[in-house]
Amino acid sequence: MKSEQGITEAQVPVSLSAMLAALYRDVAARPALAGALLVAMALVAYLPVVRDQFIWDDEQYVLKNPTLTSAEGLWHIWFNPQSLPQYYPLVHTTYWIEYHLWGYAPLGYHLVNLFLHATSAVLVWRLFLRWGIPGAWLAGAIFAVHPVHVESVAWVTERKNVLSGALVLSSFLAYLRFFPLDDEKVPSNIGRGRRQAPAGPWEVLAAAFSKRWPWYVLSLAVFAAALFSKTVVASMPAVVLVVYWWKRGSAQPDAKWTITAQRWLAAIAPLVPFFVLGAWLAKQTVWMEVNHVNARGPEWDFTRYDRLLIAGRAVWFYASKLVCPHPLIFFYPRWKLDPHVWWQWMFPAAAVAALVALWLLRKRIGRGPLAAVLVFVGVLVPALGFFDVYPFRYSFVADHFQYHASLGLIALGAAGVALAARRLGEPAALVYVVAGVLGILAALTFRQTFIYHDLETLYNDIIAKNPGGWTAYSNLSAYLATHGRHKESLPLARRACEIDPTKPTVQNNLGHILLKMGERYGFEEGQLAEAAEHFRETVRIDPELWEARKGLGSVAMIEKDAHAAYDHFTAAMAGNPNDAEVLFGMGWSLAAMDRIGEARHYVEKSLERAPNFPAAHHQLALILIKQGSLDAAIEHLHAALKYEANNPETHWVLGNTLLAQEKLEAAAEAYREAIRLKPEYAYALNSLGTVLARQGDLDQAIEMFNRALEADPDAADAQANLEKARQLQQQSEQE
Repeated sequence: MKSEQGITEAQVPVSLSAMLAALYRDVAARPALAGALLVAMALVAYLPVVRDQFIWDDEQYVLKNPTLTSAEGLWHIWFNPQSLPQYYPLVHTTYWIEYHLWGYAPLGYHLVNLFLHATSAVLVWRLFLRWGIPGAWLAGAIFAVHPVHVESVAWVTERKNVLSGALVLSSFLAYLRFFPLDDEKVPSNIGRGRRQAPAGPWEVLAAAFSKRWPWYVLSLAVFAAALFSKTVVASMPAVVLVVYWWKRGSAQPDAKWTITAQRWLAAIAPLVPFFVLGAWLAKQTVWMEVNHVNARGPEWDFTRYDRLLIAGRAVWFYASKLVCPHPLIFFYPRWKLDPHVWWQWMFPAAAVAALVALWLLRKRIGRGPLAAVLVFVGVLVPALGFFDVYPFRYSFVADHFQYHASLGLIALGAAGVALAARRLGEPAALVYVVAGVLGILAALTFRQTFIYHDLETLYNDIIAKNPGGWTAYSNLSAYLATHGRHKESLPLARRACEIDPTKPTVQNNLGHILLKMGERYGFEEGQLAEAAEHFRETVRIDPELWEARKGLGSVAMIEKDAHAAYDHFTAAMAGNPNDAEVLFGMGWSLAAMDRIGEARHYVEKSLERAPNFPAAHHQLALILIKQGSLDAAIEHLHAALKYEANNPETHWVLGNTLLAQEKLEAAAEAYREAIRLKPEYAYALNSLGTVLARQGDLDQAIEMFNRALEADPDAADAQANLEKARQLQQQSEQE
């Protein structure tokens, strides 16, 4: 039958829901297409990362990580844990390889993160399919495009998450090849000959080791690699047992394969090395977090009740962000804990109640929901407040903390959708909803990725969403200050101090910004004293914060108090003996106390750490001049001017050194450049006058001496030189 337009009914387009359902069935039937679609979804959702720069901790992990530049550094990555911000050597090995491939170009690092995340999405699908979880591909798709994972993918430092995620999923799959936990059929004829009775658990395990032991070795090796990427994956063997409990308990086993102690021992036995290795490396991570990363002090002084409140609230927070990922903030507000406030106990109570309810309902709804929640909560344990981690300084929660744990609830949600679709015959409304949800998640991820473009964009986004938090104000002010935007940074630093003056980093940051502004624009009345007061307050709050000691040392340098500077820089060295500015400060103070040999040692060490440090080159030149090494001094003065060409004092010292070598023309040129940069520079004016007088140009020399006295009426050398020049001029006129 044809319509008025001449189109047959067979040619009428099918509904969008039917097309989507057909596409889903086609994808499920073609594994290569299914995997390619997951990768494509991740790539499109995260496309903006191609323009992202390095942010926050990326400086420590990549840009200023000395272990990346040499073969010796690779040795330190693996065998010197404290050479790294955190001991995750496989992560830093990937950075090492990338540094030698494309240097510090951020694009390569971001693309590797994205590739690893897309790989994990495919592995999630294959693993869940292997376990027989309904909606396995949908779970992989949700994982691929969920915006709560943007922090892990778009932040280069979180290579820890995406690398350990891909590895631990691979370890899971290899383990299932060795010991298929979800197989309902147990081998009944392990040996040869006639058919025997069903095998017992120990026989099955023995058969697995005899026939599939390479898969076991591979799984353990890849698990170790995952631990060397991030030890949060230490929960993997526990997850295996949860899945084992879920799958085997849901089956109808034969008489000899029941849930008995023997069966559990057989299941646990191969996992013992996994548990031991995970526990050992997790213990090292906890120690490093406290003693090396410095997750200690009053900000981590929690009672056992505080920790229960953190854990209970965090669980619901992470679950809510999976359901409604808005707003997503890099630094969430830090909750105020008070065990005496009754409603704060509602969070842990509700969490316990949910687990109890799922346990009681397991026979009616199955063990799957409880298993999913146990995996979600269990993998989250390291981030629930029971262990001190550095980010707790800013917030008790972070999106990247649930990168691995989210799979528990994602699996539960995808399975629920798939089961509903089966029972309802894939209704159009449900198909539209699923497609719409994936589209919305991908769009949110695409948008969220933009805020990771650079640090300024990220911090402004945090301030807009969390205006009551001090962290973004303080960090943005420090970022602007390092880029020479001191006048913009100061109000932000003051705002951070207004929000929470008890934070030592806030006090320290404000002190350093006041100091840098004074050095650049000149100190206003009381500015240096204010900076010193903020440094002293920092030391009072946290005596171990070496940056504040460095600040006090810098104040003493400006005040020309060599002994006070030496004391402060010595204290700073106890906290960080490798900081270039601290080493330079030690050198300056020792030189001022005329301990020239020691001073040279420290300044040279400073230049080893920071070869482009102009003040250190300048100071080393002064030391070399005192030691009579004028040629070497000139080399360092030129190096200082290479990195800071507008420093009039360096030009003046260069002129003095050239004058000592009788290079009058070169010395005059250096003095003129110093005067161009600082027209009222009395010392340079006097020195240029001296050179001109020696060259016989007494008129110009007298002009320079007069200008020097105008700039500094108390300049005795200029006054003496002026009188001498006038005498010489008079003698010349008389002759």
